[in-house]
Amino acid sequence: MASTCEASAVHSGIAQIALKLFSADAQAADPAVTKVISILLLCTSIFFVIALHYVNKEWKLGRDIKLSLEALFQRVPDISGSINLPKVDGNDEKQGGTVNKPLSLIDPASPSLVQCYSPSSLSKIGTVPNLSAKEVSDMALRSKNAQQVWKSTTFAQRRRVLRTLQKYVVSHVDEICQLCAKDSGKTQVDALLGEILTTCEKIRTLLHHGETWLERSPREVNPMMMHKTAYVEYVPLGVLGIIAPWNYPFHNMLNHVLSGIFSGNGVVTKCSEHTSWSSMYFHNICRAALEENGFDPDLVQLCTGMAETGKALVECPHIDKIFFTGSPNVGRHVMKGAAPFLKPVVLELGGKDAMVFCDDVKLNEVIPWAMRGCFQNCGQNCCGVERLFVYESIAKDFINGIKDKVASMRQGCPLGDDVDCGAMVMDQQCDLIQALVDDALAKGAIVHCGGKRNTTTAGQFYQPTLLSGVTSEMRIWKEEVFGPIMCVVVVPGDNDDVCVNMVNDCPFGLGSSVYSASKSRALAIGSQFNTGMFTANDFGVNYLIQSLPFGGVKESGFGRFAGPEGLRSCCLERSMVIDRIPGVKTTIPGAIDYPMNTTQGMGFGKGLVELFYGDTLWGKVKAIVNLIRYG
Repeated sequence: MASTCEASAVHSGIAQIALKLFSADAQAADPAVTKVISILLLCTSIFFVIALHYVNKEWKLGRDIKLSLEALFQRVPDISGSINLPKVDGNDEKQGGTVNKPLSLIDPASPSLVQCYSPSSLSKIGTVPNLSAKEVSDMALRSKNAQQVWKSTTFAQRRRVLRTLQKYVVSHVDEICQLCAKDSGKTQVDALLGEILTTCEKIRTLLHHGETWLERSPREVNPMMMHKTAYVEYVPLGVLGIIAPWNYPFHNMLNHVLSGIFSGNGVVTKCSEHTSWSSMYFHNICRAALEENGFDPDLVQLCTGMAETGKALVECPHIDKIFFTGSPNVGRHVMKGAAPFLKPVVLELGGKDAMVFCDDVKLNEVIPWAMRGCFQNCGQNCCGVERLFVYESIAKDFINGIKDKVASMRQGCPLGDDVDCGAMVMDQQCDLIQALVDDALAKGAIVHCGGKRNTTTAGQFYQPTLLSGVTSEMRIWKEEVFGPIMCVVVVPGDNDDVCVNMVNDCPFGLGSSVYSASKSRALAIGSQFNTGMFTANDFGVNYLIQSLPFGGVKESGFGRFAGPEGLRSCCLERSMVIDRIPGVKTTIPGAIDYPMNTTQGMGFGKGLVELFYGDTLWGKVKAIVNLIRYG
């Protein structure tokens, strides 16, 4: 007879997980010890889930236990063998000398191809197809056909696909960051923070909350309809068209794909022509995750090409909604292209985010925030800090304390030695930045460091720049920079009301932040900003909290992604009404049935109005009498 201490397969499996976590030998463990370890691990997991439930009352205990067990016992495939990411060698990027002329995106000898090059070295790294309108339509049709099956999948099946993606991303952080660095010129740390961390949190949030956000939403009924049940259901729209920008190629590739497929849609993405090389590889990760779990990889499609390719996606009859991220000018063209089809659009456009330092802050604590806010991703950040409002009494000390930090920032190949600030993705952006800086200087601004291209390397680099004395007459006050420029604006008299007016004097309204020793003061100031997002004593965390909707107002666009609002925007919000009580059906009273008797119909109708909306008891009694009389 088997020993009573012999561990079951379940106990052994759980114990092996625990032992591996502590790098212990799972095979050598005694059966009795194995059983004890497995029970302890299960009890600890259950206790942890219950504790989290009581810390955050919005969390649902039953759901949390279900998802924890699902993640623990339902293993997902490893798609590493299906993905061939190119090996990135930084040696070919280490080129010194003067700035070379960047490649033309379209080779005149091969107009059907888009040329890809590294912005940090200007070396050619590959080509991608320049797709025609017919090819875009064919891709959208394939996605539409695959979506007919996908829309009927369960949330558990969709979570499995997302967990497969998550598993791959977590185990290939270095490779993904290196590809982003090579294709977009960003530092690898910027890639980790802006590409990997945000994408993983997006997946985690969808895994944990996505199903809850898309559950039927019960709605209250009025007394007249008490025999009915009302709710809103969220139905997949069909195929979403995504036009993604170039500043975060990995995250922008996956962002709307994740929410799109989780909500039951197909997704066709037009990536930027400036970062198409890496986008092709990142797209293959999505397809492999679907295929390895038994689903049609044609559900997701990637369009590469120039502006005409994006135009074709907007106008494609197989696309049901457009999500666009980019400049206000191009956003207007997207709206114009979608208008003849009455196709809905979500526009996440430019930003000119304000960061405010009140007079009561400690400079040594806020200076690192100013550096990260302005120079993250070389300033090519939708919610990057473009206006730094510093109260007058601390402005001089702030500038003296930060100018050496800005001046000492290192630039160069992000795949070589340690660098602090990467390259500009688009060469023409350097020209725009220079024009804005020159205009500011001509109107009285002061450049403390930087203020021009970095000509010591072969790539598209603009020096990290500290600019003070910025006023509302300057172009840089209102035009988006999207580069490594720290614009310091002095708030006269340390006046909070003046600060609010200065911040709101801007055509954009994406994000904002206020730093103060008093949380209530920071909130009082920030609550008056005309922006879609605000953070007190922090920067950029709105997007890392994926339960919050992301978006702005004015020139920053409209519509939201992320959070329940963003996920539901991928769906048709359908209002539903059904009978509440079996056997009880609604019939049309004879008083308002055809052919119509005006006296009888009006008497009955007024009785209904008085009964349900009158404010006196005697009136309601008379209403019941009239209903009986005319009904």
